[in-house]
Formats: sequence, structure tokens, C-alpha cells
Amino acid sequence: MLRSRRAARALGPSEVDRALEVCAEDPVMNVFVAARIIETQLRGDRGPLFGHDLEGEGALCWCSANVVPVHAGPRSLAAFADKVVRRRRWASSVFGPVDQVLDLWARLEPSWGAPREVRAEQLVMTVRPGDVLGVPADPHVRLARPDEVDRVVPASEAMFTEEIGYPPYQGSSAGYRRSVLGLIEKGHTFVRTDHTGAVIFKADLGSVALGVAQVQGVWVHPRWRGQGLAAPAMAAVVQQTMARVAPAITLYVNDFNTAVATYRRAGFVRTGTFATVLL
Repeated sequence: MLRSRRAARALGPSEVDRALEVCAEDPVMNVFVAARIIETQLRGDRGPLFGHDLEGEGALCWCSANVVPVHAGPRSLAAFADKVVRRRRWASSVFGPVDQVLDLWARLEPSWGAPREVRAEQLVMTVRPGDVLGVPADPHVRLARPDEVDRVVPASEAMFTEEIGYPPYQGSSAGYRRSVLGLIEKGHTFVRTDHTGAVIFKADLGSVALGVAQVQGVWVHPRWRGQGLAAPAMAAVVQQTMARVAPAITLYVNDFNTAVATYRRAGFVRTGTFATVLL
């Protein structure tokens, strides 16, 4: 068990199993942090994961480029804020379950200053085995190949820039290209291409853990938008992911995004609410 203390503390490799137990309280909402715990095994000395135990109920907060609370009530969030506030130079966003994020942000904002944007209602949408897909799956959607990385990178860049408002890297693209290639090599990037080999649809599995795969980076080439491509393509992502990776597929999307209707057609239903603070 996480030891009961008033202060939050950095967790290490010996506490991976306990941290995953906390995430498993709601594997859909906590898949991002669970995946990071599995990937890193909590090695390193910068304490990317903080824990706080309150009367036997563990709470967590991932603190790297993304700050993400898990199963945290007000007292735990206050303890996390004392740690997170010192990490401003690393953070680019705070996201996760809406109540936890907005509470944590209220504690951080006096020190960190005004955010670039607050997205206070993002729909968490999920498909599970037995759910009915509303459209047939697109048979042309497939896994991207490593030799296609230089075709996938522009699609990934375009999606990130459209969604966040600035490019995913400054200067050399080498690091970003490696991260895109890493997803492809894991079998976590789906594409549809046209007759020239250009990517016209892309989606990634950004986090996989605890029987859940979280879809991110969904993008349709502007010339193909409005032609009914996205919903069948997402249905194909769901089918292939369930067959090969995880039985539950989730994503989160801004409530004002027209893609909400697309995801519903592909079988996703709302299961929760996130918020994101962009810094």
C-alpha cells in the first residue's frame, strides 16, 4: 500500500503494481497514466508519478509534459499541487477527469498564470465488446508500415497543429519523426491511403493498458472531409483494435467538435467527461 502521509511523494519501481491498482479503479478514464507507468516502470529520479494516500485510498498524479490526476479528491489534489507547482517549465497541459483537473488547476493558476485555453467539457467516448457499430468498417484501413513514416509524419503534424494551435516541434523534426515511427513499429498507427500512397486518414493508439486502448491523432485529409470517410474508417480501427490489442477502445473529444457525431456512428458512446488546460 502507498504509505499514509500528508505530503505527496514520488513513487518508484517497487510501487508499480500498487499504482496500477489505483488506475484500475477506472481503467478507461486512467488509461493514459496506466500506460505511462507500464512504459517507464517508474524508473528515474525526477518523480514523474506522485502518490498520496488518504485513509487507505490511493491517489496519483502524473507530472511530466502532461499533468494528469488519478482518483484524487480535494485533499490529495492540494498535496499534489504543492509538488506540481514546481514543475511548470516541463508542463504543456493539465488533463484528465473534469472535476479533478479544474480543482487542481485552480490551485496551480495563481503561480502558473493564465492558461492559453481551458477546454472544460470534453466527451470521453468508449466502445466495448458487444456494442453495435453504426456503419460498416472500411476495408481499406490498415496498419501503417515503417517504410511509410515519411508519409505519416505530415498527417500527424497537420492533426496536432489543427488541434493544439501550434506545430508539434520546433527546429529539427528528427525527434518527432522517431515518436511517429515508434507508434508505427508497435502496430499502433492506422492509415488509409489513396492511389498515390498519400495518407488520407490516420489514427493512433496513443495509450494501451488494463484492457483499454485510447485512440488519439484522428485526422482526415481536408480534400476528403465531408465525404463520409471518417465513420467507416473509425469502425475499422475499432474492429482491428478489439481483435488484436484491447477489448475496449476509448477517446476524448471536445464537446463542440463535429467529430462527436462521427464517433457515435462508429459505435462510441459517452462514458465520462474530461477537461484540458493548455499552457
